[in-house]
Amino acid sequence: MNNILEIRGLSKTFGALRASDGIDLDVRLGETHAIIGPNGAGKTTLIGQLAGEVRPDRGEVRFAGEDITRLSAPARARKGLARSFQITSIYPDFSALGNVMLAVQAHAGSSFRFWKAASGDEALRVPARALLEQVGLAGRAETLAANLAHGEQRALEIAMALATGPRLMLLDEPVAGMGAEETQRMIAFLSTLKGERTIILVEHDMDAVFSLADRVSVLVYGRIIATGTPQEIRANPEVKRAYLGEEAA
Repeated sequence: MNNILEIRGLSKTFGALRASDGIDLDVRLGETHAIIGPNGAGKTTLIGQLAGEVRPDRGEVRFAGEDITRLSAPARARKGLARSFQITSIYPDFSALGNVMLAVQAHAGSSFRFWKAASGDEALRVPARALLEQVGLAGRAETLAANLAHGEQRALEIAMALATGPRLMLLDEPVAGMGAEETQRMIAFLSTLKGERTIILVEHDMDAVFSLADRVSVLVYGRIIATGTPQEIRANPEVKRAYLGEEAA
């Protein structure tokens, strides 16, 4: 199986806290790979290390066969890693369309300071509108990002990530804080990316995880205790004890 991401022995401590404890993980090209675990398991620290925002103490991260362990976050983004955050990171004073145009412009290598001149550029506007349509925001293109509903802001952030042409998307709790209807819309949208994009999905919502994931890895106290299909993870007694049982309690 062709792996796009290979993690070996990834370790990170913060004082006495071992947030990542010798993590080994392979992510296959084109799969949606969910990472689940209780609060404090080290999920966000792991994503931060993959994105280049947190430097590991030990271990190696290989992306498309290349060692990227010491690359910065911008350098990894240029290699094709895109991250969406647990808390939305958009430009609230720009329209939805403006936000995506900025992302398209950044991917093209233009500087933010040239935005005023570029804001009317059809080469930015056309792909940005197409991305808004893809995430279900075509009718909200001219709305200020600050005035979008929470679920719409998360969809906008994913459109911005897609604008960078990512080979691997790191999605950190994309349905966090959403109501039931917004959650179902986001799950339906992310399902359209299956097979087209490689996705690492960190998520607490088990409906989203089991609907979307090809494989699931369970992180507990900085260690991956199991990896398998959703059906295998549901049936795993160690996972039930460590995590799923807590959720059901």
